[in-house]
Amino acid sequence: MTATCSAAANRAGVRVRAFTTEVVPVVEAGTTGVRSRFYDTEFYSARVTDVWVWEAEDHRAYQLLVDALRETPFWDRYFEVVDLLVGTENGYARTYGVEAVTSIST
Repeated sequence: MTATCSAAANRAGVRVRAFTTEVVPVVEAGTTGVRSRFYDTEFYSARVTDVWVWEAEDHRAYQLLVDALRETPFWDRYFEVVDLLVGTENGYARTYGVEAVTSIST
């Protein structure tokens, strides 16, 4: 068990180093107006193990982000990009001029 944990920790360390040296600098140099959050989902889902949520100020910022990511090992070596789900927060409410009742805080 210790060897397995050490091997997993080593792989994680390699990914973190690659991410901070090969992905983050490209995103920071090639984009403005974007923000991200990362979710680990492997203990809930077999199909998707990680979810990276991005917010962009506008379509151009999102386009630059995707273009930047495609030029890094993130896109096809460290992760398999399964889906790109693009949407706008409360778009339905904004379009039809109704209250955004689906945005809930407790």
